[in-house]
Amino acid sequence: MSVIKENSEVLMHFAIKLEDGSVADSTQAMGKPAKFRMGDGSLTENFEKCLLGLTEGEKSDFALEPEDAFGHANPDNIHHVELSKFGADAPAEVGTIMAFAGPDGHDIPGIITNVVGDSVTVDFNHPLAGQRVTFEVEVVNIQD
Repeated sequence: MSVIKENSEVLMHFAIKLEDGSVADSTQAMGKPAKFRMGDGSLTENFEKCLLGLTEGEKSDFALEPEDAFGHANPDNIHHVELSKFGADAPAEVGTIMAFAGPDGHDIPGIITNVVGDSVTVDFNHPLAGQRVTFEVEVVNIQD
């Protein structure tokens, strides 16, 4: 029986549920399990600790506090952008999630939270930052 260890490659289905029971993300909805290697940075260290020792075919769920899941919202991740930087093809509308060029050249998703005059407020915190979540997992396959 395969067991998840520190360097295991894991294929699993997961769902992330919010406190109200709504599903924020689910591999079942996409019909394709997630594949990753333990320690590759795709999951937080705390989430990986929850997976250690699980076996193929096992189902489990973990309630995680914000600091163990997606962290707390950081006020430094909220930026003000000039309205002139938005165009007709990408208007500045509250609630819109857009990709912005990060300092390293990679795109960073940000959600528009406010538009006042010619100033647009963009929040680059993870959408689930500051929230308690429940991870439900079903281990499909483990490779060492």
